[in-house]
Amino acid sequence: MTTAFISHADCNLHNMGSEHPESPLRLQAIRKVLERTGLMQELQQYTAIPASAQQIALAHSHQHSARLEEQQPEKGIVYCDDDTALCPDSLRAASLAAGSAIQAADLVLGGSNKNAFCAIRPPGHHAEHSLAMGFCFYNNVAIGALHALQQPSVQRVAIVDFDVHHGNGTVDIFRDRPEVLVCSTFQYPYYPERYQDIERDNILNCPLPAYSKPALFRHALEDRWLPALQAHKPDIIFISAGFDAHLEDPMADLELTEEDYRWATQLLSDVARQCCGGRIVSVLEGGYNPVALGFSVQAHLEVLAGY
Repeated sequence: MTTAFISHADCNLHNMGSEHPESPLRLQAIRKVLERTGLMQELQQYTAIPASAQQIALAHSHQHSARLEEQQPEKGIVYCDDDTALCPDSLRAASLAAGSAIQAADLVLGGSNKNAFCAIRPPGHHAEHSLAMGFCFYNNVAIGALHALQQPSVQRVAIVDFDVHHGNGTVDIFRDRPEVLVCSTFQYPYYPERYQDIERDNILNCPLPAYSKPALFRHALEDRWLPALQAHKPDIIFISAGFDAHLEDPMADLELTEEDYRWATQLLSDVARQCCGGRIVSVLEGGYNPVALGFSVQAHLEVLAGY
């Protein structure tokens, strides 16, 4: 079985302005690298399917969705907060991003593909149950995980998040759902400063100080994530795959490289083979240096695809 690569051209229609770091250039850079290296032709490509209102409601309140629909402009840009803006096509892109995680879960759980990567935007892990923030409108990984939990074969899920920013939205949605283990590494103290100190048995936060070297990141995964994942025994693992902890990323101050993402992906793949038949759904989050992002995703996908 091959790795599924799920994307949609309409994800590029979401545009918060030429100076905004979360831009269409991100997906273009990923595709450019994968096509030039030849890896793209080794992946099974799918066109993302939008999530329905009922599927979005798995993770978000109806008031949240209604508020976004009311705010979305017919032209121009409207800001939800200081960092997050809606344009006329934003919710179309957000629905495709959320739908891709559902589609990926179905492909992997159904046995069509061994694992999947969703090259989508906008990202999702900052979106809380009733709040859009941090470039995020719908929590893509949370929606995919909750969809997976509706399947008879899935009793437990793990979500792992190595984005440089803490996935507060994912924690908000799953803080009282013990069947979902949420493991995160992130720069601390740093944005978003929400739920970083929460105490729950199913929430494993691993804060890293600014300018942390890769060894500290690797230590957190080996010594904290690995035993927690092995104890939880998930039926499927979701990855919030943010690549903005890269040394060359402008958004923060950690010092990872492509090789650290390759190493982390290998560790998670090994755990997935032990616990859940290798079933992984990876969904793009951050990464704002287009070149570093493209090559980091290349390293991530080389492991998922078995190269």
